[in-house]
Order: sequence, then C-alpha cells, then structure tokens
Amino acid sequence: MSFEAVVLAGGKGTRLSPYTYVLPKPLLPIEQRPILDLVLTRLAREGCSRVILAVGYLGHLIETYCGTGERWGLRIEYFREEQPLGTVGALALIDPLPTSPFVVMNGDVLTDLSFRELLDAHTRSDAEISIASFRRTVRDELGVLEVDEAGRLLAYREKPEHEYLVSMGIYAFNPSAVDLVPWGERLDFPDLVHRMLAAGRGVRSHIHAEYWLDIGRHDDFARANEEFASIRERLGV
Repeated sequence: MSFEAVVLAGGKGTRLSPYTYVLPKPLLPIEQRPILDLVLTRLAREGCSRVILAVGYLGHLIETYCGTGERWGLRIEYFREEQPLGTVGALALIDPLPTSPFVVMNGDVLTDLSFRELLDAHTRSDAEISIASFRRTVRDELGVLEVDEAGRLLAYREKPEHEYLVSMGIYAFNPSAVDLVPWGERLDFPDLVHRMLAAGRGVRSHIHAEYWLDIGRHDDFARANEEFASIRERLGV
C-alpha cells in the first residue's frame, strides 16, 4: 500500500553557511547528488506516491530541481511559506492534507529507517504521532564531580558517557494531530508535542538502531560525504 509524505525544506540552514548563501540546505551535494534527491529516492522506493514539499528560503531552486517528481516516480506538490512557520506550522495550511497516516520529515537527513515499518508500527498503536528516535551517546570531556550541599565529594567520574534518545526529524502523523497546529502561525515540533501531551493525546517513540545522520552542521556535512560510498547500498540510493 502506498503512503504520502510532507518533506520540510524551507529553512535557511544558517549553521551551514556560507554554503547555504547560494543553495538551500536540501540541495547541498552528497557526492554530487543533492541531499533531497537521496531523500526522495528512498521515499519512492518504499512506496511513497505523493510528496508535499514545504519550501521557503530559495524555494524556487528546489522547485526547479524537483519539478513534478516524475524522475522519482512521485507526484510532487509544493507548499510555499510566505513567512517562516517553524517546523510544523505549514501542516495547518496544506490542502489537501493526506487523509490517512503519513510521514513528516526534514529534507536534510540520511538514514536507512524503513518508512513503511514506521507507519505500520504507528498504525498498530493508539498514538497520533510517532517520533522516529535514535540512541546517541555523548561523552563528557572533563571529570564530573558529585558533591553534597557542604561541598564534600561524593563521587568522581572521569569523562562519563551519557545516552540519550533523540528525535531523528522523521515522524508518522495522524491527520487528527494537525488539529493542534494553529492556522497561519509559527509552530515548532517540540511545541506541538507539548500541546499533545497537555491534551492527553498519544505520542510514542519508534526506535531505530541502524544508520542516521542529521546534516545540520559543517562536520555532519563532511561526515556524510566521507561515509556515503560505504553506506550507499544500505541506504538503497
């Protein structure tokens, strides 16, 4: 069964300047292929039939490159942000919105996550939003002290590691979740999650343990280009 997706591609990508002075972040090349090409290729191969690209900054370049989506076997439509709407604000204005559970994702991530498995697990749950999640380990570069109120040392940990479950920037949405996105106002995804939880509406995590890279900084962009040859087969692109 096919599915639909909203790909968020309207940000300025300021952390990747000066590259993003001339290209929107989703069109930056990974081994001479735009990031967005890799994203659309994976969506198409997993059965996506329609993609709505939410564009803003330098959006005309994305529209020129992607066109109607024919080269990927997709139907691509565009939502053009007249003003920045945050990471999910555009969802309230997209018409028509998918009528069954759909994928929402950033246009600058590399992963071998199965969108089909994400949607299947989401549909079997009682959640309205499922957040694709990844375990990341962060190592402190300093010794960490634990002390009591009097300053007496209770424990000393040299460069401890901390494990976090982080959002991959990929989500499964029920159309009903968009009810909490205000029409025409800026809203970021964490704010929507807070609204969902306050309203007692279901949000779940879908843990992915394989490959994921968010290309948001210069070192991530360099890493993606360094690793691409070795992960290309895994990504299926």
